[in-house]
Amino acid sequence: MIKLLAVDMDGTCLDDRSRMSAENLAALRRAAEAGILVVPTTGRSLSCLPYRLRNEKFFHYVISSNGAQVTDLHTGEDLFQALIPKQRAMRLVQLAQSLPVSITAHVEQEYLVRGRAFWLLGRVAFGPDAAASLCIDNMNRQLRLRPSDVEELQFYFFTKRTGQKLRCMLERYAPDCRWAFTNQYVEVFSRNASKGAALAALAAQLNIPKEQIACIGDGENDLSMFEAAGLRIAMGNAVEPLKAQASQVTRSNRCNGVAYAIDRWILQEQ
Repeated sequence: MIKLLAVDMDGTCLDDRSRMSAENLAALRRAAEAGILVVPTTGRSLSCLPYRLRNEKFFHYVISSNGAQVTDLHTGEDLFQALIPKQRAMRLVQLAQSLPVSITAHVEQEYLVRGRAFWLLGRVAFGPDAAASLCIDNMNRQLRLRPSDVEELQFYFFTKRTGQKLRCMLERYAPDCRWAFTNQYVEVFSRNASKGAALAALAAQLNIPKEQIACIGDGENDLSMFEAAGLRIAMGNAVEPLKAQASQVTRSNRCNGVAYAIDRWILQEQ
């Protein structure tokens, strides 16, 4: 019997245009009504959860910023944190500013975007999901003024050469961090942060064994989450390494794969 369902957002609950379907949302509600603890698990900051979830009451906890923190929405308490020390983050931002990159950061559950042009681009690309993002002029000044350490940094690059320079920078100056590259950006987070570590920490606090945890995901950053779950469901559009570790493979994010997985493999076991 499944007691906890950790479900990724982008590429999983959301389609390729960052939209959550009514079918997926209804299936998440059905799972919660059946007594399953539904936990949105995302690379996004907490403030930028999909807008269709913002007024929902069926979930209690959120894993955000690729596992940098777990938040109890009822109390506002952070149950788990694995953050980049502020001085380390400021040094990386300072170094990256010498390259042609756009810079964003997750700090105190908010999403900071340097530069109005890039901020506006995000508002167009993500629509209501990006409504809470904050446009700033100077990232290091913002980091200096805030008392907290940093959940995540993101550097967006526009050429392969710049991406290679960022990789060299991180290898030299970020020994206590991990990172994940795509063709357009790199996400940087604490060496101790992962969706799997956050999920395991939450499950331990709630006394839920691994065999009673299910998760659904699509990307390489979901591999650690698979290690913490008994039932591992990969999306039809998932990367091959994730499919290789999956208990089941559901439909793609274009075909309501989350709803299909919940109805077929999770609710039928209750």
